[in-house]
Amino acid sequence: MPSGKTHDAVTFLLTVPALALTYAATMNFAASLTVTAAFLFGGLMFGPDLDTFSKQYSRWSIFRLLWYPYRSFFKHRSRWSHGLVFGTFLRVVYFMGVLTVAAFLSVLVVAAYLRAETPNPVDFAEAWSSLGNFVRANLGDQFLPAVFFGTWVGAASHTFTDMAGSYVKTGRITEFL
Repeated sequence: MPSGKTHDAVTFLLTVPALALTYAATMNFAASLTVTAAFLFGGLMFGPDLDTFSKQYSRWSIFRLLWYPYRSFFKHRSRWSHGLVFGTFLRVVYFMGVLTVAAFLSVLVVAAYLRAETPNPVDFAEAWSSLGNFVRANLGDQFLPAVFFGTWVGAASHTFTDMAGSYVKTGRITEFL
């Protein structure tokens, strides 16, 4: 299978075409930059190899601990981690869940230390909703879909590279679909 260096090279090689194609499709430079930045993030930091001790996993530095349950739960190169349909979506849902739990536990610890009222989980749902409303109001309705699309395409470039390597070696690519 392609090495981490190969995946990084593919990501960097496809960055300019991602920007050009997004601009051609949207005629919006800000949206194109958003998709391209998310593409780089998806390819370098948020790709399918977070289920192993990989370059992507190592780049999270001290925060890679957040990905340990993900690594433990998903088998490497399964359709749930490397799959084009579910891979990025599951990583986004997982990451948002981990952020929510970490934020909730942090606030819980601070409240216990200060002997303040403990937080209500419903308040966190409202906080996420408020954050989404803030992003839509200040960055536009298409910002979050553009980020997800860019992240998905960046991670998909990794999967396509793996599919090409797998096909060359075995003649099969069905495990990724």
